[in-house]
Amino acid sequence: MTKPFPNQTDAYDVVVVGAGVVGCAMVRRFTLEGARVLLLEKSPDILSGASKGNSAILHTGFDAPTGSLELQCMKDGYREYLDIHAKMSLPLLRSGAMVVAWNEDDLQKLSGIVQQAHDNGIADVSLIDRSRLRTLEPSLALGALGAVEVPGEFLIDPWSAPLGYLLQALMHGAEVRFKTEVIGGEFDGEFWSLDTTNGSIRGRTIINCAGLFGDLLEKKVLGDSSFSIHPRKGQFVVFDKAAARYLTNIILPVPNERTKGIVLTKTVYGNLLVGPTAEEQEDRVHARLDSDVLRQLVDAAVERIPALEGMPVTATYAALRPASEKKEYQVRRVEGKNWFTVGGIRSTGLTAALGIAKHVFSLYEGRHRSITTSDLQWPLLPNLAEHLPRDYQRPGYGEIVCHCEMVTLREIKNAMVSVLPPGDLGGLKRRTRACMGRCQGFYCGARVAELSAGHLAIPLATGVCHESH
Repeated sequence: MTKPFPNQTDAYDVVVVGAGVVGCAMVRRFTLEGARVLLLEKSPDILSGASKGNSAILHTGFDAPTGSLELQCMKDGYREYLDIHAKMSLPLLRSGAMVVAWNEDDLQKLSGIVQQAHDNGIADVSLIDRSRLRTLEPSLALGALGAVEVPGEFLIDPWSAPLGYLLQALMHGAEVRFKTEVIGGEFDGEFWSLDTTNGSIRGRTIINCAGLFGDLLEKKVLGDSSFSIHPRKGQFVVFDKAAARYLTNIILPVPNERTKGIVLTKTVYGNLLVGPTAEEQEDRVHARLDSDVLRQLVDAAVERIPALEGMPVTATYAALRPASEKKEYQVRRVEGKNWFTVGGIRSTGLTAALGIAKHVFSLYEGRHRSITTSDLQWPLLPNLAEHLPRDYQRPGYGEIVCHCEMVTLREIKNAMVSVLPPGDLGGLKRRTRACMGRCQGFYCGARVAELSAGHLAIPLATGVCHESH
């Protein structure tokens, strides 16, 4: 039985469950609007679920369903990211994208993709012929027949962005509790009393951003769920940094009914990425790699960019997307319960997160005094992008701990003593990129373990650095 806090002053205005990219954006929005917000996460760090693995692209929404909530949130999120990224020192690399046709059937579909983009308000999308395509991307295989050009697509840092969202919220009074799982709850008509693995928590409004476990959270607390999660695994291959010179634009396939298909793209970290696959599975936690599938990804990349033949693969990784039985975002307000569910957010969540938070706040009935623009504080995130100055290029960095990714002693120490320090190895890697280069921690693992000793909720075993992007 949940024991409520002794009085209403102990209650939070809003409790957000789940510290993925959507949860972090949600906490930021409600905090800046003046609410007292608590974020709960069952893992030791943010981005420990679906959000830790994605293609790191800021999408225009050119191919989102016309008139959908997803499109609205993507466009709003896109605009807000462009508005705030410089204030947080978040990297932004304009790459553009091309939807490339590799056969006659796909070629016939390109004009429809252009029309959909225009219907979605993305006016600069256009059809280009084979000659123009080869001028823009000379390394593509001769089998490329034509493309849709989307100039407004960007590459971003998918881990620093949500970290920045949460840091700004913390600067304005938000709170976060890690290793705290919601296991039940009761609503008295005005307040929720949530049972967690770390005691009871009282809040007026609950926002379910639990991702891969969102439907299970609803069942535990509400007794039933309006949707069901069907985990979809995506496997990725990361080519060596030398491969990035063969590509400028993000290369997208003509999508089908089930998936947007395999993407070829550079990353802001200087690599070339191919993936994801789309594989249904039951397991919500483990995304296991399959060597045959990875080989197929490499072959597909070489087929599209022949110069990649023989190019070393730096890393491979797999991630799960919280797909549901429905294509649409599952965003709803449960009437009379002070409960919002934000579920079924798949591959577009990185772009749409800020827009989703804006949309949910528009449905929220609380009234608070928002923080004025003049009073806003902005966190400055350390840069990990290759196209911008890195810490090792500034004096006083101490030593290079990870030579593959040029990670400095100063960067690791700063991460450990930051307002939101990493809770595990994955969090440390996402904040610094240590152990994420060619050697995958073979050379720097012991030093990283030494420097992180006593700091991580889950200690790093010496030399074990195997989580990649």
